[in-house]
Amino acid sequence: MAPLAAPWHSALLVRIFGSTWCLLFVAGQVFGDQNDGLVFLREFPLVRREDFYEDFLSDLMNSDKTEDPSSRTTRSEEDRDSPWDAWGSWSECSRTCGGGASYSLRRCLGSKSCEGRNIRYRTCSNVDCPPEAGDFRAQQCSAHNDVKHHGQFYEWLPVSNDHDNPCSLKCQAKGTALIVELAPKVLDGTRCYTESLDMCISGICQMVGCDHQLGSNAKEDNCGVCSGDGSTCRLVRGQYKSQLSAPKLDDTVVAIPYGSRHVLLILRGPDHLYLETKTLQGTKGENSLSSTGAFLVGNSSADFQKSLDKETLKMAGPLTADFIVKIRNSEPINSTVQFIFYQPIIHRWRETDFFPCSATCGGGYQLTSAECYDLRSNRVVADQYCNYYPENIKPKPKLQECNLDPCPARWEATPWTACSSSCGGGIQSRTVSCVEEDIQGHMTSVEEWKCMYRPKTPIVQPCNIFDCPKWLAQEWSPCTVTCGQGLRYRVVLCIDHRGMHTGGCSPKTKPHIKEECIIPTPCYKPKEKLPVEARGPWYKQAQELEEGAAVSEEPSFIPEAWSACTVTCGVGTQVRIVKCQVLLSFSQSVADLPVDECEGPKPASQRACYAGPCNGEVPEFHPGETDDLLGGLQDFDELYDWEYEGFTKCSESCGGGVQEAVVSCLNKQTREPADENLCVTSRRPPKLLKACSLDPCPSRWEIGKWSPCSLTCGVGLQTRDVFCSQVRSREMNETVILADDLCRQHKPSTVQACNRFNCPPAWYPAQWQPCSRTCGGGVQKREVLCKQLMADGSFLELPETFCSTSKLASQQACKKDDCPSEWLLSDWSECSTSCGEGTQTRSAICRKVLKTGVSAIVNSSLCPPLPFSSSIRPCMLAACARPGRPSTKHNPHITAARKIYIQTPRQRKLHFVVGGFAYLLPKTAVVLRCPTRRYRKPLITWEKDGQHLISSAHVTVAPFGFLKIHRLKPSDAGIYTCSAGPAREQFVIKLIGGNQKLVARPVSLRSEEEALPVRKANPKEVLQTHKHQNGIFSNGSKAEKRGLAADPGSHYDDLVSRLLEQGGWPGELLASWEVQDSTERNTSSEEDQNAEQALMHLPFTIVTEQRRLDDILRNLSQQPEELRDVYSKHLVAQLAQEIFRSHVEHQDTLLKPSEQRIPPVAIPPRKPVSSFTSLLRTSAGEAGGGSRRPHRKPTILRKISAAQQLSASEVVTHLGQTVALASGTLSVLLHCEAVGNPRPTISWARNGEEVQFSDRILLQPDDSLQILAPVEADVGFYTCNATNALGYDSVSIAVTLAGKPLVKTSRMTVINTKEPAITVDIGSTIKTVQGVNVTINCQVAGVPEAEVTWFKNKSKLGSSHHLHEGSLLLPDVSSSDQGLYSCRAANVHGELTENTQLLILDPPQVPTQLEDIRALLSATGPNLPSVLMSPLGTQLVLDPGKSALLGCPIKGHPTPNITWFHGGRSVAAITGLTHHILAAGQILQVANLNGESQGEFSCLAQNEAGVLVQKASLVVQDYWWSVDRLATCSASCGNRGIQQPRLRCLLNSTEVNPSHCAGKVRPAVHPVPCNRRDCPSRWMVTSWSACTRSCGGGIQTRRVTCQKLKASGISTPVSNDMCTQLAKRPVDTQACNQQLCVEWAFSSWGQCNGPCIGPRLAVQHRQVFCQTLDGVALPSEQCSALPRPVSTQNCWSEACSVHWRVSLWTLCTATCGNYGFQSRRVECVHARTNKAVPEHLCSWGPRPANWQRCNITPCENMECRDTTRYCEKVKQLKLCQLSQFKSRCCGTCGKV
Repeated sequence: MAPLAAPWHSALLVRIFGSTWCLLFVAGQVFGDQNDGLVFLREFPLVRREDFYEDFLSDLMNSDKTEDPSSRTTRSEEDRDSPWDAWGSWSECSRTCGGGASYSLRRCLGSKSCEGRNIRYRTCSNVDCPPEAGDFRAQQCSAHNDVKHHGQFYEWLPVSNDHDNPCSLKCQAKGTALIVELAPKVLDGTRCYTESLDMCISGICQMVGCDHQLGSNAKEDNCGVCSGDGSTCRLVRGQYKSQLSAPKLDDTVVAIPYGSRHVLLILRGPDHLYLETKTLQGTKGENSLSSTGAFLVGNSSADFQKSLDKETLKMAGPLTADFIVKIRNSEPINSTVQFIFYQPIIHRWRETDFFPCSATCGGGYQLTSAECYDLRSNRVVADQYCNYYPENIKPKPKLQECNLDPCPARWEATPWTACSSSCGGGIQSRTVSCVEEDIQGHMTSVEEWKCMYRPKTPIVQPCNIFDCPKWLAQEWSPCTVTCGQGLRYRVVLCIDHRGMHTGGCSPKTKPHIKEECIIPTPCYKPKEKLPVEARGPWYKQAQELEEGAAVSEEPSFIPEAWSACTVTCGVGTQVRIVKCQVLLSFSQSVADLPVDECEGPKPASQRACYAGPCNGEVPEFHPGETDDLLGGLQDFDELYDWEYEGFTKCSESCGGGVQEAVVSCLNKQTREPADENLCVTSRRPPKLLKACSLDPCPSRWEIGKWSPCSLTCGVGLQTRDVFCSQVRSREMNETVILADDLCRQHKPSTVQACNRFNCPPAWYPAQWQPCSRTCGGGVQKREVLCKQLMADGSFLELPETFCSTSKLASQQACKKDDCPSEWLLSDWSECSTSCGEGTQTRSAICRKVLKTGVSAIVNSSLCPPLPFSSSIRPCMLAACARPGRPSTKHNPHITAARKIYIQTPRQRKLHFVVGGFAYLLPKTAVVLRCPTRRYRKPLITWEKDGQHLISSAHVTVAPFGFLKIHRLKPSDAGIYTCSAGPAREQFVIKLIGGNQKLVARPVSLRSEEEALPVRKANPKEVLQTHKHQNGIFSNGSKAEKRGLAADPGSHYDDLVSRLLEQGGWPGELLASWEVQDSTERNTSSEEDQNAEQALMHLPFTIVTEQRRLDDILRNLSQQPEELRDVYSKHLVAQLAQEIFRSHVEHQDTLLKPSEQRIPPVAIPPRKPVSSFTSLLRTSAGEAGGGSRRPHRKPTILRKISAAQQLSASEVVTHLGQTVALASGTLSVLLHCEAVGNPRPTISWARNGEEVQFSDRILLQPDDSLQILAPVEADVGFYTCNATNALGYDSVSIAVTLAGKPLVKTSRMTVINTKEPAITVDIGSTIKTVQGVNVTINCQVAGVPEAEVTWFKNKSKLGSSHHLHEGSLLLPDVSSSDQGLYSCRAANVHGELTENTQLLILDPPQVPTQLEDIRALLSATGPNLPSVLMSPLGTQLVLDPGKSALLGCPIKGHPTPNITWFHGGRSVAAITGLTHHILAAGQILQVANLNGESQGEFSCLAQNEAGVLVQKASLVVQDYWWSVDRLATCSASCGNRGIQQPRLRCLLNSTEVNPSHCAGKVRPAVHPVPCNRRDCPSRWMVTSWSACTRSCGGGIQTRRVTCQKLKASGISTPVSNDMCTQLAKRPVDTQACNQQLCVEWAFSSWGQCNGPCIGPRLAVQHRQVFCQTLDGVALPSEQCSALPRPVSTQNCWSEACSVHWRVSLWTLCTATCGNYGFQSRRVECVHARTNKAVPEHLCSWGPRPANWQRCNITPCENMECRDTTRYCEKVKQLKLCQLSQFKSRCCGTCGKV
């Protein structure tokens, strides 16, 4: 672009914002692209057209301003040869939020044209706008609301997603269909489409990626991650099927967690969706989704669509809360919900910052690690949370070098020399030099001035400052004599500074161990104040008191040794120094203190001494001489003496210590303390000790030593024993181990990390892979990698060259065993003939694979037997033709048997021939033979249902024309076809189920499609359709016959089914075969099922010809449709007679006369069936009349009568039939014949009530019942009952009116609480407990047969219920089965409905939740004691006169009735018992309790289902103290053992908590002495001294002495040997504070360049790390006990000296109304330079608003005046004809 040489050269009138025109002034001309001539006009947010005119005209008036050259960037070297100037600075963003555009310009410097564009763009302000900001396109439309369009104001709404011109400003007038383009382009930064990031720039839609970059095609993945790979979320999809019922009105479909995206749910069905939400802050919400539309649910946008039977919910996400989608029940029909969404993976790996550098200088390394981060709670969690998601890949540690600056010079010291002295203090030295270390670790000596900034390491230090070993003399023994001169001895030991007996003392300085002693008692004068024998122990005690006291941590007087006596003979004095000293534990040194710091009396510093007679000889003592010698001592003896004054402080605070009696020297006359040297030392009383602090010590943690580290590098573990212990008695050395929870202090750690430094690289093998072969030698491999175990526990994989050792094997041999021998078969050879029949063969060799992998041929005997068919098979080619004459070949023929087989007894195997039908029982083996002629049997093939059969484990195809099926199962049912060349024969196999019904075989896809309409029909229609297809009721049309041929397997199914159901088989003949005697298995039901099971008890398999069944089918097809069912029963009965007679005749021919088991039976050839069984019974009875018949229960013979003719006046029928009364019926005769021994008695009942005989209802001599002139009142079920001494039998017959339905009912109420199953007739009322199997019989009758339909609560029951021959089975009933069950019987003559009410009883029982009864007790008597009854009984103890509440928790249905008892009597019948029954009997209040009202109370809960008794006892009795047996002695020896009598609080002789006796008078108890005897010698120890060092390893000591406590309470020191024999001497020195001495170290503060947090205020950082005092870096946990220095602090930064600067508000866009607004510029500027800086530097303060509403006042009729200052320019340009300018310049334009 050429430079702006003049204000403007040319003017171009451009149409802007629809009908508005303005001028664009073009400053020059640019060649190249056509778009290069455009001038980018800056557009500010929410600037209306009028503002654009003002700004535009203002630019015209100020166009002589030049551009600031400082705003341009410096041109790079490669751009200096270009004709373009450098790019200018970026303009202000067109938007402050929501994504805007910024541009940059450049000028063309050359005189010629410049190639390329002079403008470039970028996105900016890519932050979401606040919700109140509104849509940007809508703001632009609303800016035109106060501008008339065609003379009228409109409220404009945006029109979005215009695919033809997305960057034009199209708006729609609210409430109308008017859409107007108000501007050809929207403001820069406006979204092209609502669901896209693409934005409009200069009227052109520019592509914007999810990274907010222009021209980017980056897209968000399904997880919402820009350019992501979808690994941060997972797809969840599924389907839910509702299982709602009346008690369960809603159910949860799926829980969708926070952050999920692309949620889609589709519900199909009558139910409804609703949502429950829960935010991360715990706020809950609910939305019922009642209407279609878009709305917010928990701040998440949702789109919900609802139709008649479908609901769709879409949520783009991410969800701002946890959503629970639920379904609400609407109708009993189930609904399904399909759902799919992307669930975020909330636990992800996050890479940590680098760990501190391994070296502070000279080059080190640092690592990163990975931690598992919870996105919901924003915290770090355990690694297993991230390992749960396979999508999560843990980042590998990163390694980088650090602190590469060379280390400064430092002092380096050589090792210390040996100490100059082994004890008593010496010195050692070393040399120190200044060195520098390079990066390779090489050190070089340099000048010392380079190390002057560091203190020089000392070169000399003291050493071995402990005292040298010295001689220690023990106490002198008593003198060997009691008077005169003797000897005494002592032990002298060499003791080092630790108090241990050792060597190293000089022999020259060793004290003598023997000396003479003089007893100042004349041997001839035994007059002494004390016995001579007693002076020895007193003297020994006195000598022991002279031992120096040990320095302790408490200030105390420490006396030094006595000086020598001042005289060599006679009486003199001794002196010593006594200091007040204290032991400093931290340094293990002794410090002198002022005397007033020590408490207690100061030990004497002077005493008298006696050095013996002055002549140096041992004199002979005389009474007078003794007085002269000891004259001075007697003065002391008379004036001063020793006495006990109290005891010292206890040596231990717990666990048993000792107190020593304080001995003072007193003036006998004044009783005042005197100096100890004034008292005679030899008379000093012995030490007096007593036990103290005998209570056990509180529990404490005992800590063991750390174990060796588990690893030598990487990160290992050390463990130690930490247990809770308690010192019970130090005297008995009794310490017990306690549970950890008994120690209140925090338990010390039992494990710690160790050896936390990197391991050297090493080989790490993986697991061996499976072997490549199972036998014969294989190979298995594994991966071996060179890795380094790092100090953080992670592995760093390295190149193989880093591992110096030889690499481990990655491959090895496996499965080195020979394989079993196997056959290796060759291919089949060609057929042996070229035509006709031939054979094919193949060879087989026995092969074995050896363990070496080599195959070897072995003997064939080593391989398993090879079937013959595996090596030879037949083959068939085209028939051969003989030359010269034609071929005369006969076709193959299969000999078939056309028979029907029905299996009745259980048999293991049956043989059949093809061509027939077989109805068999399961688990029977079948052999099917296919006899052929003129065909080779090995070539016979078999098919089943059109599929070729081959041999298997279940079906065997034999090579000789046989087929064997092992143990029949339902899948074996079907049509089997035998093929011999072109000849084919079939055999049909059907299975008989356990209920004597045919088992439906699996159908093919085609048959399923054909059966589909039948399934949808009702059961009656299904039966009729089935019968029709089987041809029983067929009229014989050709079409129907073709249908029969299409399904030959079902041709005889209905006849066979009726034959299986056939009743009336002769039971006595069946019994003669000694099969199961059905008559002895009769039940007491009125409809005995033995008639139906008789066929199944036949002793033979039924065989009949197919033609006989074809005749029956043909006969039935010729009968009228309404009588076919009756005739079919009649014909089937005849067929059963023929089958039975033919079998009897066949048996007669097989048995010889002597072998026949039954007499001959006279059976007429074609006797009617109605008298068939009667004739059999009569003949059998006559034949066996001479023999005694066995006793037998009654059996009513089931007979079949001929079909009733509705026009007959007299009806004669047998039991089991239905009689239809017509208008012409004059008589009905009901036959009932029964057999049994004794002969049974016959009785009749109608509808369950005994028949009342009259002149119209007669009982015939043969026990038949005759009804004359029947009327409607005679309708019902008539039951014949046969009874004898062994049992009874009953059968019913129905009498209906004109064929109307009749239902057998019962009006009884059945209550069942024990039986597992009950059966009742319809009409009864059933009350039963849960879990019982309930059968409701609905026996119906009618002509034609009535159809039964069941209902529950007037709703029809589906096919899923157990319906069987009109009965309804309700297994395992529960409360959901309770209701009214109805049986409806219907036929063409009408319908009848009977009901049975089922009530589920719940016996009284204790509820599992007792909160309700407890709340009831609390509400009834808030302050009264209460107790809940229980079956086992409870107890409540009360004071006399109190009141109590007894609660009886109970539940049951119906609600149990509660009765209260006391002592077995009803509370209502007990006089004197004040009580109230509350809460419907659940609570009993007993008032004013006394001795008579206490005892057992019980509540009896009773309903129809059972009884429950619960009990509770009220005890009225006081608590009292009882003095019981003595407690354990407090000591095992000594003089302090006492036994305290045990005081117990009792209630009913039972000990209770002592708090119950708090108000009672406690009886006085007195301790009893015990165990008053001498204690064995024991070690006594003092407390440990303080450690000599606080860290780095110190020592602490204690004093150990051997003491013996006597029965008198005096503790005396004894020889150590006496304690050594009993227990090991405790140590007196131990190590302490072994932990390293550590400190926090930190680097210098970094630059102050962190984020601004205030005016001129930023943040700076520094590194803080843990190290030893020697500078060795340690993990931060090692310094956790020390206060950690801060790592961040505020600092002053000039870059943060910024603030928000705002310009003046622009003129308001309107002078009145509600739509005026004004804007201003807001920018962040530097306080010193006043230049704009990035806005994030001012983010510490709130950003001022950049636009606001203004002039919000009502508009009134105002005079015509100008509202802009540019009206004169508008008039000059002749723009007044435009309505927009005319309205703004009303005054000026009106003068034109």
